[in-house]
Formats: sequence, C-alpha cells, structure tokens
Amino acid sequence: MDKVIIITGATSGFGEAMVEKFGNAGCKLVLVARTQAKLDATVEQINAAGGEAVAVCGDVTKSGTFEKVLAVALEKFGRLDVLINNAGGGIKIAPIEEMDDASIRSCLDLNLNSVIKACRIIVPQMKKQKSGLIINLTSACAKFAWPEWSVYSAAKAGLSMLSRCLHAELRPFGIGVSVIVPGGSNTGFQKKSGIDTFEWNEENALRPEHIADAAFSIVNMPQGGFVPEMVVYGMEQEVIPF
Repeated sequence: MDKVIIITGATSGFGEAMVEKFGNAGCKLVLVARTQAKLDATVEQINAAGGEAVAVCGDVTKSGTFEKVLAVALEKFGRLDVLINNAGGGIKIAPIEEMDDASIRSCLDLNLNSVIKACRIIVPQMKKQKSGLIINLTSACAKFAWPEWSVYSAAKAGLSMLSRCLHAELRPFGIGVSVIVPGGSNTGFQKKSGIDTFEWNEENALRPEHIADAAFSIVNMPQGGFVPEMVVYGMEQEVIPF
C-alpha cells in the first residue's frame, strides 16, 4: 500500500498495533509520541524489516508538534495521505466534583483540542493535494453514558461532531474524515487514568489489533468509497448504556 500515514500515540496500545499493521503493508510512516526512546526503537524495528518510518517526538496538545510533523513528512516523503489521530487518554475518571481544573483542561486538550490543532495544520496540505483521509478515534463513551466518565465522554463526543463537520467541509476537496469508535480494551488506558482493568477473557475481548484492522480497512477502501464511522466492540463487553 503506497500511502504516507501519520499516526499519533504511536508507541502503545491501538497506535502501536496500527504501526505494525501499516508498516507490514509497506506504508511510509510518520510516527508521533512523547517518548523519544520508544519512538526510536519503533522506527528502527520498522526500517530493519524493510519499511520506512520517521519519528517526531512531541506533545500532541501543542501546535508546534504538528508543524514539525508536516515539515518532516514533506521533507522525507514529499506528501502525506492519511492522518490518524489516535493519541488520547482518560487523564482522570472520577465523579464530577473530584475533577480539578487541571484534569479537566488536560482531558479536553488531549482528546479534542489536539485533533483540532492537528487538522488545522495538516488540512491545507491535503487541500493542496486535492486528496487525503483523516481518521479520528473516539470511544463508546461518545455514544453512551456511564457514571464518572462525564469529562472524557464530553471530549470524545465533541470529537465525533468535529469529525462530522470536518467531513462536510472537506469532502469537496477530496478529503474524507472517518471515525473509529472502540469499545473497552485493556491497553494501558486504565493504569494512566487510575481505574481498574477489565476482568474478562482477553481472547474474546477487543484488542489493539482489532482497531488496527479497522483502520487498515478504511484506508484500503477503493477510491470513491467512504466509511463515516466504524464501531468496534469486543465480544466480552455487554453494552447496556443509558
């Protein structure tokens, strides 16, 4: 697959699985994460296997990170085809009265504002090319309500509407905006958010490779087709929402 793909949150969870999937398919990758050592190891592994990847170490909540991503992609590969906004996290999952200002701001910045900044910087190049695809990862929390998930859910629901509006705005320029909606998965999200892991049979649960397969199928759609939204739950998760 001859695609230049930007993947944020590239060194763990869903992002790590997507890197492996697209790298094995021969895509050219621009990988974004906060830890230089992990990025370097990932890039080295891809390049050693005959692939092509470059790393951009940075904070996705900062516009400067995406300015660097754009510059690196164009310098290395001359174009960019796909932007996968995968980076995200719960920050803090707690009753609303326990959400301090810093946690609220961090959650909104990481899960919503970062994608707005990424699109603002990357879209002009896609418009210039008259082609492109943006894939945003939301959450089952963008669709359904659970106690203590209010701020994270609000950010992901905002990202869902952002994606719909952007597709309407960008479709005339040959640019699509798709959403992948993952269900619950034990990816490290829980540890970073201070909550328990899901106690279930992992063989029958949603795992990072499922999301990688979903992203791959959207990117590999023949020209003219478009997937507005793909919902992927694990068989272990029974969703009985509010």
